[in-house]
Amino acid sequence: MRPLTFSPWLRRGLIPLLVLGLLAGGVVWLRRPKPVAVVTVEVGRGQVESSIANTRAGTVEACQRTRLSTVMGGRIELLNVKEGDRVRKGQLLMKLWNDDQQAQQTLATAQRETARKRVVEACTAADASAREAKRQSALREQGFVSVSREEAARAEADTRRAACQTAQADVASAQARIGATQVEQGRMHLYAPFDGRIARIVGEVGEYSTPSPPGVPTPPAIDLIDDSCLYIKAPMDEVDAPRIQPGQPVRITIDALPGKTFPGRVKRVAPIVSAVEKQARTVDIDVSFDQPDKTGPLLVGYSADVEVVLATRKEVLRVPAAALGEGGRVLVVEGDMLVERRIRAGLSNWEHTEVLDGLKGGERVVTSLEREGVKAGARVTVEASASPAAKP
Repeated sequence: MRPLTFSPWLRRGLIPLLVLGLLAGGVVWLRRPKPVAVVTVEVGRGQVESSIANTRAGTVEACQRTRLSTVMGGRIELLNVKEGDRVRKGQLLMKLWNDDQQAQQTLATAQRETARKRVVEACTAADASAREAKRQSALREQGFVSVSREEAARAEADTRRAACQTAQADVASAQARIGATQVEQGRMHLYAPFDGRIARIVGEVGEYSTPSPPGVPTPPAIDLIDDSCLYIKAPMDEVDAPRIQPGQPVRITIDALPGKTFPGRVKRVAPIVSAVEKQARTVDIDVSFDQPDKTGPLLVGYSADVEVVLATRKEVLRVPAAALGEGGRVLVVEGDMLVERRIRAGLSNWEHTEVLDGLKGGERVVTSLEREGVKAGARVTVEASASPAAKP
């Protein structure tokens, strides 16, 4: 067979075409998309919780707190405590000037003593008159005195007996007046209704203390709290309220104690919705501490957050929440390419989502979805990777 030969002019034409082809291939190679660096996490098993959190900061509250004011206004004569003091139930905290009431009590006491002496006088005379009436009755039966004489003696005895009873009633009346003055004095005193600590005092000795009538925002004279029992009051969105029940576990975090989490329980769900101006409608819940002795000293008024755990599933297939896109889509690394998958999700929270279908353990999903160029079909290089064991 004769060898294939090209004419000189054809050879001269093929060489430029070959060069152009190589140049075009090189341009395409150089202009191809560069691999995108991504962060991935291996799909593994672990615990997933469904939870909800408060919409605004909650507050540390005391189980018992009372804002005390005297029933009547007056000048402060005695202030027996200062802010921060611990007090016992029944301890006198504050006293207003009441010399006039004390004078009234002294007068009522003197009147009672006078009435008691009149009782002795009147009742002694009544006893004597009764004996005289009895003697006159015996003499009439013997015929020594007339019937009218006997009747006069009996009338005198009845009068003396009535005078004795009136004197006894005067004693009771005087005693009642003493009780009334004591009640009036009680309006000028403040006593601790329970053991606690003085949080705030409004007023000093010599200043005028004003009571707090309903509807008038007058500050109380003494704010008393029982800081031996504390709880958290937190507002929850009204949409989440039907899912919250007393007894559900919660996690409590306090801004003043960063890095610490305290277990607790839902103690009460408010029966009404709170409507705060220009804010969402919320339902207040009360949360108690499971281990109050381990919280350390807390101040009433600290801001706090609560996370109510609605459901918990252990050892389930899960992916980080950062790997989940809209509509339950995830990007899986296969070789050096990204492939889109749609999963069927179960429980979820801010950290993890349970995978019911669509992924297998050991596959790697992308968590850096916010980076430019991260999409299905993109070539990638793994910049960082984490295993499930590195996740809580």
